[in-house]
Amino acid sequence: AIALRARLGIHSDGQRLVHGESDGLPGLIVDRYGDTLVAQFTACGVERWKADIADALIELTGCPRLYERSDTSSRKLEGLTDATGWLRGSGPTALTLQEHGWSLGLDIAHGHKTGYYLDQRDSRQVCYAYTQRLGFAQVLNCFSYTGGFTVAALAGMRASTRHAGMAGGAGHVTSIDSSGPALQQAAANVALNGFDATRATFMDADVNASLRQFLSEGRQFDAIVLDPPKLAPTAAHAERAARAYKDINRLAFKLLNPGGVLFTFSCSGGIGVELFHKIVASAGLDAGVDGAILQRLGGACDHPMTVNFPEGEYLKGLVIMKNFGF
Repeated sequence: AIALRARLGIHSDGQRLVHGESDGLPGLIVDRYGDTLVAQFTACGVERWKADIADALIELTGCPRLYERSDTSSRKLEGLTDATGWLRGSGPTALTLQEHGWSLGLDIAHGHKTGYYLDQRDSRQVCYAYTQRLGFAQVLNCFSYTGGFTVAALAGMRASTRHAGMAGGAGHVTSIDSSGPALQQAAANVALNGFDATRATFMDADVNASLRQFLSEGRQFDAIVLDPPKLAPTAAHAERAARAYKDINRLAFKLLNPGGVLFTFSCSGGIGVELFHKIVASAGLDAGVDGAILQRLGGACDHPMTVNFPEGEYLKGLVIMKNFGF
C-alpha cells in the first residue's frame, strides 16, 4: 500500500498511506503529514501486531515520528479501550500541511479522524477551480471544520481577481460550524495564507438554524458548500439521515443565486450514491428549483475503493449549478 501511494504523485504534505480494508489491512488507517505519521488501530487483529506495524511503518517511510489516534467508537465494538499518544518519536502535535499551494494548520492529537479530512483534498481543489473560473463573490461554507473549503474559496477568489488584472482580492466567505476550537483554527488558516481577515466571517452556530435565518433575512450566495458529518453510519440510520440531508439541501437551493453552485457531500456509509442523488433531487423539487449536475465527486485517489469492498465508497458529492429562471 505504501509503495502504491509513492507512485500516485500527490502534491500535498498530507496523504493516506493505508486505507483499511481497501488495502487488505482491516482496522488500520495510516495518514502522513510531512515527516509525521498518524495511525488508527480499530480492530483486534491489527491491535495485536501494533508494535511490529509501527516498526515497519517507520522503516518503510523513513518518517521519525508516529502518533496513535486509536480513539474511534469502533474500538468499543472490538472490546478495546481508547489509546492515543506517541508510538515512535515525540514532538509537537500542532502541524502545518501544504496542500494545492496553500497552508493548513492542524493538530493530530485533537482534530477529527487523524487530525484532518484528507479524503476531501481533491474536492477542495475543485472548489478552488470553480471559484477561480466563475468568480464567486459570496460563498457559504457549512460544517466548515477548520476551514479547508474556506481557504480554497478565498484562494480561488484571489486567483480570479489576479487574472482579471485587479489587485487586493475580492469576495467574502462565511463559515459555520458548531465547534469553537475548529473555527479558531479556521481563522488561523485564513491568516496563515495571507488573506484579508475582513473577507471571512466565522459563525459558531447550528447550520440548520443559520440557513433558516439567512433565508428569512433574504441573504443569497453564489456558492454553498455542504459537508456535514456522518449522519448514517449504517443503512439502519438511512431514513432519518435522509430527512436531515434533504432539509439542508432544500435550504441551500433556496439561498443560491440563479447560476450559483452547490457543492454538496455525504460521508455516510449508509447512504449510497444513488440514494444521495435522489435525496438532493427531492430537495430541489421541494425548493422549487432545478439544477445541472456539473460534476460528481468522491474520495481522493489515496482513499481507494476495491471490487470486493463496495462499502469503501462512503464519500460522495455533487457539484450542481442552480438553473437560471427557476
